[in-house]
Amino acid sequence: MPDFLPDLPVDGILECLTRAPGNEIKSGKFDSPDSASALVANAFGWFLNRAADLPPLPGVPAGQVASVTLKAEMRFPWSGGRHPWLDVGIETHTTLIGIESKRYEPFRPQKLNGFAEVYDRPVWGEKMGHYTQLRDDLVSGEVGYHTLDAVQLIKDAYGIYTRAEKRATGAVLVYLYAEPPTWKSSGKPVDPKRISLHRREVADFAKRVAGDTVTFVPLRWADLLDQWGKLERLKPHVAALRERFGTLG
Repeated sequence: MPDFLPDLPVDGILECLTRAPGNEIKSGKFDSPDSASALVANAFGWFLNRAADLPPLPGVPAGQVASVTLKAEMRFPWSGGRHPWLDVGIETHTTLIGIESKRYEPFRPQKLNGFAEVYDRPVWGEKMGHYTQLRDDLVSGEVGYHTLDAVQLIKDAYGIYTRAEKRATGAVLVYLYAEPPTWKSSGKPVDPKRISLHRREVADFAKRVAGDTVTFVPLRWADLLDQWGKLERLKPHVAALRERFGTLG
């Protein structure tokens, strides 16, 4: 059983985590000191049964939150194959928000990730033209990133777009990332050059996809916790997160 922070709906969190692929709990990955999944589950799990207490995310003017889900599947407009699982799904009356959260992943060696031919189907249209152009530029090698998993983000955006179109709501992809000064597991410093490079690549990605239906919002964990920490009802939760997970940057 993972060691969750106090005052969390543990059964609800476990239900969310176990329905998603990856088997992070049984594999032990969730219990790693560097785990990104543990961070996001403890942070947003607090809101599973009290969605109205989640304030609007910085940079996302979406109104009152109606529901919060961990490990939210955003299916493509076809039945087979793999579909994106966002770390958090948030719904308001006007907007569908998917959160892709990263902690140390950008500062590790990148794993190869690409697009299967199925993504060439003409289903995205002009509303996702910038994401699709970037997809094509990545495939051709005209554009490349060293710390940012742009392939995953584009797939996430396609999934959010599909679900939001069906529900006739706005669509936002939040990239929630940390800039930790040290590795939690070893105490060794994280390469500051990779932190700077990651920040530049996030800005480049945001510029390239600006204007499409799925709005891309980069957000640092530090800025999110600063916002939450200004609210009396969330101060104990933020203090517990910082004590458990350290400086997120």
